[in-house]
Amino acid sequence: MSQDAIIKARAKHALDAANFFLADVRDGLGPYLAIYLLTEQKWDQASIGVVMSIATFAGMLAQTPAGALVDATRAKRQVMVLAAIIVTLASLLLPVMSGFWPVVISQGIAHAAGVIFPPALAAVSLGVVGHRAFTRRIGRNETFNHAGNAVAAMLAGGTAYALGPSAVFYLLAAMSLGSIASVLAIPERTIDHGLARGLHEHGQGQDGKGAEQPSGLGILLTCRPLLIFALCVALFHLANAAMLPLVGQKLALQDRNLGTSLMSACIAAAQIVMAPMAMLVGARADRWGHKRFFLAALAILPLRAVLYTLSDVKGWLVAVQLLDGIGAGIFGAIMPVIVADLMRNTGRFNVAQGAVITAQSVGAALSTALAGIVVVHAGYSAAFLALGAVAAIGFAVCWLLLPDTGDQHARSRQTTPRPSAIPSSMNFRIQDLP
Repeated sequence: MSQDAIIKARAKHALDAANFFLADVRDGLGPYLAIYLLTEQKWDQASIGVVMSIATFAGMLAQTPAGALVDATRAKRQVMVLAAIIVTLASLLLPVMSGFWPVVISQGIAHAAGVIFPPALAAVSLGVVGHRAFTRRIGRNETFNHAGNAVAAMLAGGTAYALGPSAVFYLLAAMSLGSIASVLAIPERTIDHGLARGLHEHGQGQDGKGAEQPSGLGILLTCRPLLIFALCVALFHLANAAMLPLVGQKLALQDRNLGTSLMSACIAAAQIVMAPMAMLVGARADRWGHKRFFLAALAILPLRAVLYTLSDVKGWLVAVQLLDGIGAGIFGAIMPVIVADLMRNTGRFNVAQGAVITAQSVGAALSTALAGIVVVHAGYSAAFLALGAVAAIGFAVCWLLLPDTGDQHARSRQTTPRPSAIPSSMNFRIQDLP
């Protein structure tokens, strides 16, 4: 094996480790924040919902600039390390800063810093493996991400049962250290920064010679399939984001001592399912079509919402959460693949990712607010059904309006030997511009 091949293999293994450890870091405390504030700080549900919505809004505002930063900078590894440190410190300060505004500010900072991870990891992956292996690499990324989440959730559940909900802070710190070491282990020389922004194929050099110039930022508003996809993503998360926190609240109200542990069981159950789903997307999405996978992710949500209303038994709620593993597992792996296909050769891959994740954040922020209002006025079952109805609308929009490029992309790879050729998926995208 040549020296270059050895270094490239090292980069891929370091990406595996980075996705594993960042799984717990990228979302900060995530759903554990609601349980911690409810059971340890004695906050009411309305205040918890406001904090979580404001934090999500802060992340939403930072998302598109974060994508633009990832496109522009060659210090992608250092940016991820700095973000991991910020997220960890902001979360570790919570036990000593329990007032409303300190919590709002710290979690807003944590969410704003955490949004750098998805586009940065996708960019480094694209820069290391290129377009041809990108779908499989993203599937591998998500597999290790879900494995990291599952391990972290099981550790959090066990330590929280023994030491209390505050144990999640120590776990976050340990995972953060692992993520920093893993990111720095990615050899800088293996990252083609032009390719990382979706600008050109292998063999055109990191100095940018012969590479295309990036398209104008206006492409974010003129690429019709990208706008449709962003709307579908927003509807997906408007339906999905509040479901797990609602389940967590129901479990915590039934048994305060087991609330965090049962939430960990829900997360771990879903993550165990997400890993093979991400592997399936990586192996088959180019062949079966990207749109088919995204439709499947949307279709799971109404079913999950209805099943949550059938029983409040703890075992049932945890079992239904397995369905989240199918939908979220597919979504996490297919989203950057679709964006990369639509932004092929434009040099705006990461800012487009940021824009789509901004739409995702809008949906997530509105989801918790919508669910909270419905719970107050009509109860938990009505909230689940309302979220399921939103997902059904998203399915219809995707089915009727979103074009598929996966099959065409696979055929172009089989029939076009020249790496620099523009695939039929890109031709399709250009024809769809208004």
